[in-house]
Amino acid sequence: MNAVFIPAPSVVTTPVMLPTLHIFCRVVDNFGDIGVCWRLARQMTEFYRVTLWVDDLLSFKQICADIQPLQEMQSCMSVLIGRWPEEATAAVVASGGGGGFVVAAVVIEAFACALPAWYESAMAKCDKPPVWINLDYLSAEAWVEGCHELASLHPSLGLKKYFFFPGFTDRTGGLLIEPELVHQREQFQLDTAAIVDFFNGIGVPFGAEGLSVAELMASCKVSLFCYPDAPVRPLLAAWSASADPVICFVPQGVATEAIEAHAGFVSDNNVEIRVFRTGALTLIVIPFMSQDQYDRLLWACDVNFVRGEDSFVRAQLAGKTMVWQIYPQEQDAHLDKLQAFMRQYEVGMPEHLLASYRNFWLAWNGQGEPDWFLLNENLSLLHYFAQGWSHQLFKKNSLAQSLCQFIQKIS
Repeated sequence: MNAVFIPAPSVVTTPVMLPTLHIFCRVVDNFGDIGVCWRLARQMTEFYRVTLWVDDLLSFKQICADIQPLQEMQSCMSVLIGRWPEEATAAVVASGGGGGFVVAAVVIEAFACALPAWYESAMAKCDKPPVWINLDYLSAEAWVEGCHELASLHPSLGLKKYFFFPGFTDRTGGLLIEPELVHQREQFQLDTAAIVDFFNGIGVPFGAEGLSVAELMASCKVSLFCYPDAPVRPLLAAWSASADPVICFVPQGVATEAIEAHAGFVSDNNVEIRVFRTGALTLIVIPFMSQDQYDRLLWACDVNFVRGEDSFVRAQLAGKTMVWQIYPQEQDAHLDKLQAFMRQYEVGMPEHLLASYRNFWLAWNGQGEPDWFLLNENLSLLHYFAQGWSHQLFKKNSLAQSLCQFIQKIS
């Protein structure tokens, strides 16, 4: 008897409409604020229909080449991006969906940027006010744990705003970490061909007028991203006088005066790649790149000089030796924040290693003279500690996960 095939009944599925999320971002230090918000926006698209409101699209374009700075509204990587809405324009109304609904179910105010007054008023008129969260700056200071997830009542509108702090402990919101990041990083760092292809892909010259693959892999590779007041000149001099070759990759427009003085050239923003050799140092000026490319630069280098918040976190996740220049604040308030992180990061370091690392970090932040030669002697041990620290971070909830859990709890 022949078997008879009976097809399964067809199943009609209804698309699930995700709730809306608006993230508001004012660009303060060019890349830190927008860097965090762009990573967060992309990760939150798994759970929400995300609109990212930004007041400086030109800075945004530096880290995402697809951004069109003159467009009021645009879409990129499943995120709707709008110019900061000082007033409720037709474009803003359209971003909220049908029926003129303009307020999202969840509103994230990044780094106390202050929402537009009309938007706050619109939130107060909703039958069910949105979840309103102020995403604060990252800090390792002890007081953060006590303030994380606390609510504040708007003085006139009666709306609740919750304070959400990224951090390094289980009593904070965690860090922005993609689920597959550690596996992608480890595969990349073990693959010489992938590293060479990456540098080729961003335009680093190889061959007669550039690097050889052997030179690239044998040199101490450094990425340099810092604020204008960083003590770059003595560092460049130390690298030039080093007994071991150093290749330094620095984005266009970073430490320009120090680099021009050292290399003897005048900036030309139309030239994307420049290569200069002085002594043991090969200095390569590169264009700004996407966040995914920047991650790979951090993975490929042996030492990463970073600044602010976004690059600081990504350097930790790279598992390589890093040097952090913290965003300067009045009355040196930033130094307390710097020391708080250092106390967590250095747990378990032997004394001789602790001294070289602490002295260099403090000097890089204006407290003395940076001693590259002492730091260089301990790079292998510092790399070991950096890897251990990164694996601790990968075990924790990501900031996106923690935010979603908190929103669900208070909704």
